[in-house]
Amino acid sequence: MNQTRTFLLIAWLAVAFLLFMEWNKGPAPATPADAPVAELPEPTDALPGDAGIPAGDGAVPDASAAPAAASLPAAATDAPASASAAAASPGLLRVRTDVLDLRVDLRGGNLVGAELLHYPVDKDEPARKVRLFDADAARFSVAQTGLVAQSGSAPNHEAVFRPEGGRTDFQLADGQDVLEVPLLWTDPASGLQVRKTWVLKRGAYALTLREEVINDGEAAWRGYGYQQLQRIPPVASSRGFTLTNPEAYSFTGAAWYSPADKFEKRKYEDFVDDGPLNKDVTGGWIALLQHHFLVAWVPAATEPQRFSLAQLGNGQPRFLVRSVGAPFEVAPGTRTTREATLWVGPKLQEQMQAVAPGMKLTLDYGIFTFLAQPMFDFVLKPLHDHLTGNWGWAIILTVLIIKLLLYPLSAKQYQSFAKMRAIQPRIEALKERYGDDKQKFQMAMMELYKKEKINPIGGCLPILVTIPVFIALYWMLLESVEMRQAPWIGWIDNLTAPDPYFILPVINLAVMYLTQKMTPTPGMDPMQKKMMTAMPLVFGVMMAFFPSGLVLYWCTNGILGLAQQWLITKRHGTSPAPAK
Repeated sequence: MNQTRTFLLIAWLAVAFLLFMEWNKGPAPATPADAPVAELPEPTDALPGDAGIPAGDGAVPDASAAPAAASLPAAATDAPASASAAAASPGLLRVRTDVLDLRVDLRGGNLVGAELLHYPVDKDEPARKVRLFDADAARFSVAQTGLVAQSGSAPNHEAVFRPEGGRTDFQLADGQDVLEVPLLWTDPASGLQVRKTWVLKRGAYALTLREEVINDGEAAWRGYGYQQLQRIPPVASSRGFTLTNPEAYSFTGAAWYSPADKFEKRKYEDFVDDGPLNKDVTGGWIALLQHHFLVAWVPAATEPQRFSLAQLGNGQPRFLVRSVGAPFEVAPGTRTTREATLWVGPKLQEQMQAVAPGMKLTLDYGIFTFLAQPMFDFVLKPLHDHLTGNWGWAIILTVLIIKLLLYPLSAKQYQSFAKMRAIQPRIEALKERYGDDKQKFQMAMMELYKKEKINPIGGCLPILVTIPVFIALYWMLLESVEMRQAPWIGWIDNLTAPDPYFILPVINLAVMYLTQKMTPTPGMDPMQKKMMTAMPLVFGVMMAFFPSGLVLYWCTNGILGLAQQWLITKRHGTSPAPAK
């Protein structure tokens, strides 16, 4: 197997891989990705239209959803909310910190709006922020919590709360590190009160929900609590070609974690086909994922939970992931407190891992995670944090370090190339001698390899060893939110967008062309040579539409490889053997 065929095989596999990802990409929702997005609503006394969570939407868990639960009320049917029910929604609260701008619906105390203040959708539109929760029907996404009682009343995620103190606008003030948003629900008939308090901290994307159940009645209260996430699947940006747009093939769907089975996930289109979940877990979490961002509920680590999935709605489907806690009891004259953490933000690995074990696994590095994760943790991020302060230079240094570590393998590969190049005139002479008799030509060529002590696959094996390393690096650059919209130098002000002037793609094309010219092509027919000549142009044009951070990686890798190949070829292959 000669080196040219190896290169062609690798190129074909790369294209086939991209086509495979496109083929397996789920159908896009009908909502246009570039449709105008309305501003989050201001605090109001009544929610407009369907902005509130519809009553009777079928999303209240029944008894079977709770681990070891007794007989509990059945869930409501999945009927659409009436206009009067929607109009009765009590209002919105606005809650702002230094990193989040939230909307809390007084119906259930649910989060129905969340903008990430440090993450614009597009660098050219800094005022338009990434939105992870939205009550708009076309982009519906909410976080909900509630209680269900065995008997009597309890506030599920449709119950009406009121803000304690009457405030509707909360903002983390200068010098303030913690902001609390208390909401109260009361049932005078039974003496039951439930106080929900959202606790937000400066610089944090993790919110604490403290739920205090106060029983001032004469009978014990028994029931269970739940947390859930609902949404319509996000629509990938339509910018660029699908094959070069990471959002088009990054994972979107639900994920969950348990100490026993670790990280698991399911695409939206597989919610129904893959069957029910109904998984009993203690010390886990549930989440909805998209490229670079996620929302996740983390129940108390010691409280048993049952995780489940559901698809709701008769028209535009809504997808739900739910965690239901074990039943508990509050005796008369006592109170009990439950807590859960809600992550609303980017996939920042250090912060997520501090919230719950396994959350950093939500970064989808593919089958080579075991290589990509250490490269990010111990090479790329330390280079950025402690040396360069710039992700572009950190990428260049990372490739340089990997090249140095793999130098022994690369040296063998290029030495093999040099030897093959040295005997190429003799192989051409053999080809002329045997003409169309390919069998005799192949036998003579193998005899020549044996005589000159050349292993024809000596340059192939090093390539096969290095491929997983560079695929892992590719996915690391693709999925790490830390590099999202990060600048490098001059004209490259966004490593996740294509090079606006195509300078890096042109450099990459030139490097590939020179590398191809230096690569020996023994025994190739004219058609194969034409394919080899066209290959740099094909890949060079394709690279013009990839994020510039990835093209920077390919350019750096190619330039270092070309330099290695030139030096080793000069050292080992400057004097071609004479034709015989």
